[in-house]
Amino acid sequence: MTARASGFQTRLMPIDAIPDWETRIARQDACWEREILDRPVCAITVPREPPVRAVPAARPYAYLRDYWLDTDRVVETTVAAVRNTEYLGDALPFAWPNLGPEGFSAFFGCEMEFGETTTWAIPCIHDWAEAGACRFSKENPYWRKLEEMTEALLDAGEGLFYTGISDLHPGGDALAAFRDPQQLNLDLLLHPGEVRQLLGYVNRVYAELLEFYFAKLAARRQPVTTWPGIVSSKRWMVPSNDFSCMISKAMFDKFFLPGIREECRLLEASVYHLDGPAALRHLDSLLEIPELSMIQWVYGAGQGRASDWLPVYRRCQAAQKGIQLFLDADELPVIMENLRPEGVWMAVTVPDHDAARAVLRTVETWRSSGVSR
Repeated sequence: MTARASGFQTRLMPIDAIPDWETRIARQDACWEREILDRPVCAITVPREPPVRAVPAARPYAYLRDYWLDTDRVVETTVAAVRNTEYLGDALPFAWPNLGPEGFSAFFGCEMEFGETTTWAIPCIHDWAEAGACRFSKENPYWRKLEEMTEALLDAGEGLFYTGISDLHPGGDALAAFRDPQQLNLDLLLHPGEVRQLLGYVNRVYAELLEFYFAKLAARRQPVTTWPGIVSSKRWMVPSNDFSCMISKAMFDKFFLPGIREECRLLEASVYHLDGPAALRHLDSLLEIPELSMIQWVYGAGQGRASDWLPVYRRCQAAQKGIQLFLDADELPVIMENLRPEGVWMAVTVPDHDAARAVLRTVETWRSSGVSR
């Protein structure tokens, strides 16, 4: 299998413990085109029993910042997790350097706050007169740390796991981090010109960073992957705008949809991260982007399960878009009965190997004939 990046072809790195790694990637490549090789994509992981690698002992950290930025810890825990996990169906071992969803904003000069499970950017533009100082730099300490982590994971993952791109949020999410979300709401009304100018700059930098990482991964014979878990030879990424839950459809279409559309045009494939019921007002606008491949609908805690949101998935399929699903095994029958299998990428949670085998046998029977919607 070959992957295209920066105008050249490269043979992908095999995963030593998974003989059919190439077929698993081929299924995921086909999924972007809403095609099925032999069955829909179904990724399943289960803990390896007994564990084959001791989990690294917890280290004492004076500050949560030290925990997040400890590259050795990231590598050691990743290697242990991969070796202690069995990857079934189309699942493939992968890792990505994680500074939190607002790490991208830190590359432009924001400082970071570190929590136990996530991080936040501290707003760094308090007045639009300061916006000129908000600039990306390869000397930025957070960018250098991300590069350090990426290289360390690439080295440790040789033959063991794929290394992906960090969770990068340009567009509205970056500006919300620079200014604070509530302040950005006012800016859309009071400073529209400044918003557009900074958006243009941020999105140009983002496009350059994508090219940088696609080339880096290709040079190390990596497919492209990141936090949603899709592993593909295509140049793909995750357009998103979590800030959009705070604004109207008109404001979203005016300020942010053009940048999302342009991001999709830069890519061979894309899955939009649509986060929360308040963001559903933007779904129709997103479905009108011809280059957008797939929707990942995140309904949120306390909002039911995937099988409770069939109308949303049907809207996506009616617009000829793929969907990414995260399911419990008992949801599979209703999903198969009500949706078409083409373009479905699903990760299914199971309790054990027997349940995993049963799920895969069921998925092999999923054909379009039962659904005419």
